[in-house]
Amino acid sequence: MPDTPLLLFGRLGAALAIGLLIGTQREYQDHQEGETHSFAGIRTFPLAALAGALGAVLTGLTEETLVLAVTLGAIALMALMAYRVTATTGDVGLTTEIALVATALAGALCILGPLSVAVAVGVAMAVLLELKPETRRFVRALDDEDISAALKFAAVSALILPVLPDETYGPPPFDVVSPFKVWLMVVFISGISFLGYVLVQVVGAKKGVGITGILGGLASSTAVTLSFAERSQNQAALAPALAFGIIAAWTVMFGRVLVEAGVVNPALLAEVWPAIVAGGVAGLAYGAFLWWRGRGEDASSDGHRQFSNPFELKSALAFGALYAVILVGSKAAEMYLGTTGVYASAIASGLADVDAVTLTMAELSANGSLPVETASRAVVLAAASNTVVKGGIVVSIGAGAMKKTILPGVGLILAAMLGVGFLL
Repeated sequence: MPDTPLLLFGRLGAALAIGLLIGTQREYQDHQEGETHSFAGIRTFPLAALAGALGAVLTGLTEETLVLAVTLGAIALMALMAYRVTATTGDVGLTTEIALVATALAGALCILGPLSVAVAVGVAMAVLLELKPETRRFVRALDDEDISAALKFAAVSALILPVLPDETYGPPPFDVVSPFKVWLMVVFISGISFLGYVLVQVVGAKKGVGITGILGGLASSTAVTLSFAERSQNQAALAPALAFGIIAAWTVMFGRVLVEAGVVNPALLAEVWPAIVAGGVAGLAYGAFLWWRGRGEDASSDGHRQFSNPFELKSALAFGALYAVILVGSKAAEMYLGTTGVYASAIASGLADVDAVTLTMAELSANGSLPVETASRAVVLAAASNTVVKGGIVVSIGAGAMKKTILPGVGLILAAMLGVGFLL
């Protein structure tokens, strides 16, 4: 419980705000659906949140947990009574009743737990309640194949991954391959497909793949590239939208490099940012061009038919194998080139992972083992080689329309980044 009255007022205010947020959503929803009166709305929900918070305060003052239990029990009982009344009219939904109890619990959490968690829970509840039309549309779009695919993904992520050993086998350079890490990439590529499928159902195909590209780029732009390029083979009509998603993922990668360099070694950031920003701006500009060019196309129509079977495990397994091969190849190149081949080593390592090269160069330049200028150029070369690899993935497995769309972007990004990094 907060130690000072000011902190206590702040937490009570947070509970009140959570209740107002959820209550406003419920009141507005009832108005939209033509409900003349609901048992809980913009006043009841804030009161329930405050009741939960005050119950938690009194529990702390009296050291008697029964106070909070009775408070929450009373709110749950009132919700149950309200449900019995509304059920007699044919409305058997429990959403508002459960939301009221959850709001009271969130109010109690504002006092007893981390305030940030309580606020996040309250916002998540309001968003979930507001997404009623979208979630229902998504469920109606599902079929047997989608449910089967979801079960496959659950098996991949929840059953297989935890039992794999997170250790390497064999002599160098094979000592970089861990079954757990390779299968983790398989899970990730499956998750990329699932995220794209959900977003397509909710916001439409064009917006869905763009958002997926941005979110996927935060973790692995290579995975996004493989997933979208493979999907373009059977969905040629969506090739421009998928190409935009790929470019968006690549652009996010440059921002990630800047953050990593700045956190580990600000001096490296000061040296490398012009080239990395140039590559990112080029990608951003080309992505904006693709979006502008395709703004009149209806890529969201029939999204379910175009994005059925979201878990392409075959391509995910292929990505896992490719990832392992590149890891071993990068390690071998680094071993045989030695410390004098910093640039060549960065290029080889960048084939698999730009983040690892960035963090390594930042650390070496921070402790004086490597000049900052050399480290900066190594990072630029790693980002360039990674971009070339991703462009090669598109050329190898992407549809013809996607190749024609992506290749100019590859050239533009490389020209901007290498030109600024090595010529200016």
